This record gives sequence, C-alpha cells and structure tokens, in this order.
Amino acid sequence: MVAPAAERDAVAHLQTAYGMSERRACRVLGCCRMTMRYQALRTDDIMLRDRMKAIAHERRRFGYRRLHVLLRREGYQVNHKRLFRIYREEKLMVRRRGGRKRAMGTRAPMLTPMAPNDRWSLDFVSDQMTDGRRFRVLTVVDDCTRECLTLVADTSLSGLRVARELETLMATRGRPKMIVSDNGTEFTSNAILGFADRMGIDWHYIAPGKPIQNAFIESFNGRLRDELLNETLFPSLAHVRATVASWRDDYNLHRPHSRLGWMTPAEYADTFNPRRDLPLRSMTSSAPAPVAHPGQIGQTNRPSLLQAG
Repeated sequence: MVAPAAERDAVAHLQTAYGMSERRACRVLGCCRMTMRYQALRTDDIMLRDRMKAIAHERRRFGYRRLHVLLRREGYQVNHKRLFRIYREEKLMVRRRGGRKRAMGTRAPMLTPMAPNDRWSLDFVSDQMTDGRRFRVLTVVDDCTRECLTLVADTSLSGLRVARELETLMATRGRPKMIVSDNGTEFTSNAILGFADRMGIDWHYIAPGKPIQNAFIESFNGRLRDELLNETLFPSLAHVRATVASWRDDYNLHRPHSRLGWMTPAEYADTFNPRRDLPLRSMTSSAPAPVAHPGQIGQTNRPSLLQAG
C-alpha cells in the first residue's frame, strides 16, 4: 500500500471485518492516524477538465505539456503537475507510433543558424488519397525560426517545378544563404543546378543514407505526418491543398514549439530585426565608411606618442 487511499480502504476493512478500532488498525498496518482523518481541500475544476478534453480531442497528437501551453494562453492558471494528474485520469495519453530501429553511432550535433534566411531545408513527403492516387508535398523550413515557408502538394513535382516554387518564395521572403536537401533526382536535376547557380545560392547535399544531417526538415515532416497526414482522409487533390495550407498557418501562428521556449515560429521570428529579409547589399550600402581604423587593444604606438610630445 503506497497511496493514502489504499491505506484508508485497508483500515476500513479491518474495522468492519474484525471490529478493530481505528487506533489498533492503524498500528497493525503501520500507517498514521492523521492520514485517516485528513479531508482533501482540493476542488475539481470542471471547466478546466472539459476544456482540456476539448482541446485534446481537437489536437489528438498533442501531449500534456503542449496542452498546458495552450490552456495558459486562454487564461487558465494551472500547475503542470495538476494538469498531468487530470490528463492521466481522463486517459488522454498519446500513444507513440513505433518506428524502425536504427543503428546508433557517433553523431555530431547539427548547428542552428543564428538569423532567418541563413539556411533552408527541403524535402518531400508522400501520401495517398482515398481513391488510391498518390500525391507528394514539398516542404520548406527555415532552420533558424522553424517557420514552414511553403507546402506545395501535387501528384508530381519535378525539378523544374521545385525551382519555380522556390523562385516565387524568394520573391517575397528573400534569398537564403544555403539550402540543404538530400540527393533525390528532383534536387540533383539540371533545373535545380542551374537555378542555384543563377541565384547564387550555396546548395548543400547531405551524405547518402544520412537523414540525420537534415534533421530540421526530418523533424518537421514527422510532425506533419503525425498530426495531419495520419489523421485526415483526403478525397481529392483540392482538399489536400486546402488542408495543408490551413495546417501550415496553424503551425506558424498557433502551435507552440518546444525548442523555441514554447513560442510559435511566428512569435520567435518577430524577435529578430524586422530588416532581416532585406538583401545584405542594401543593408551595408547605407552604412557610413569608417573614419579611422580601430587601434589594437593592449598595444601602444610609441612613435606616435613621441611625435605628439
């Protein structure tokens, strides 16, 4: 017996079955009499419980930590331990989907860019509609702000189409310094190679069979598949495009991100300089030229001191 409720049941059983007093029953079981007489003062907040169940039903793949962030945004002041107790009582635990076991080796941590547009990550996610037709989704993520820049869904996405979608995206957001992708045929085509050379972008290909080198987009694709693709039936391609567009807005504007201090990607992007999307040339051309070269710290120019007296 570990929980106080179990001790109370055991004492009550000894009192009714064997006619023991409370004092003797507590002495036999080795429990404190204060435990038997304690009256719980905790009130069960019905509104909090109902709201948490409503959010968990709407976002079925969210755990209790992310639910805690959403509830606090709505004004509920609740401790995470109390929320976890209610979470278990309502049996809202998220079941982890099993994956293929992979060999664990020595891995170096992937460096995080320090500013938006420093590095983008690209990849494809595939699924099928209810009639059996396959479709693919081009996913583009900013590795610094974790923003989902675009989701392009179609039955076929060639290298020329990828280059056209990236050029449209860069017209509104600006050019990145580096783009990371795998060695797929779409990303290694002549259309992509010519596009990267024409735009002056450093296109980096990861090592074959090493998706961990593109960890940011792999993590995003896992969230996309777990929270959207595995939870939705797509009757048509138009429905696919409308659904992924709605999910992208929710991901950027409302979904809290654990690696960003539970801020949304849009909120985290607003913490940077608003001029982050301007080209580097326009930002540096307006800066005045330095008047004089800075002196070296800790050194004294003795000839200059002698001439100055």
